[in-house]
Amino acid sequence: MMNEHWKKSTYSGGSGSCVEARATAQGAAIRDTQHRHLAELSLPNAEWTALLHALRTR
Repeated sequence: MMNEHWKKSTYSGGSGSCVEARATAQGAAIRDTQHRHLAELSLPNAEWTALLHALRTR
């Protein structure tokens, strides 16, 4: 089952350069908040986990 609830990143603050993410049946999807009408990027669980790890440890 896909979660239609997008969560906006708090890291970018008020600059307007934010991303949103949501859970999917296969992993996660991310999109640009300034271009929500465009395509989203879907990531399988392993890639989503690797991305989060890389962002947290940089």
